[in-house]
Amino acid sequence: MSEHHKADSSKSGPPPTSKQLRYLRQLALDRGVSFTPPNSKADASRQIAALKARTPDSRSDRTREIRNVQRDMQSRGDAARVRDHELEGHGSTAAWKERNA
Repeated sequence: MSEHHKADSSKSGPPPTSKQLRYLRQLALDRGVSFTPPNSKADASRQIAALKARTPDSRSDRTREIRNVQRDMQSRGDAARVRDHELEGHGSTAAWKERNA
C-alpha cells in the first residue's frame, strides 16, 4: 500500500461502536440518504448529529421511491446477460463470435 493510502486509512481514534453503526444506518434509511462508513467514534457521532438535523422522509415517500426503483430494475432487464447471438458452439466448446468492427 502506498504512503498516500496509509495516511487516508489511518483512524483518528477508537472505531465506531456497533450501536453507532446500527443507529447511523437507521437514520440514513429514514432520511433517504446514503453515508460513508465512519472511521472513528467521533466521526460516527458527527454523522449521526448531521442526520438527526435532517427531516425524515415520510413513509409514503420511502415506499414510493422503493417501488419506483424496483419497477425500473425489473423493466430494464439484465444488460450483462450473454445472449445466444453472441456465442458459437455449445458447452465447453462455446466461444465468443468474432465481431466485424
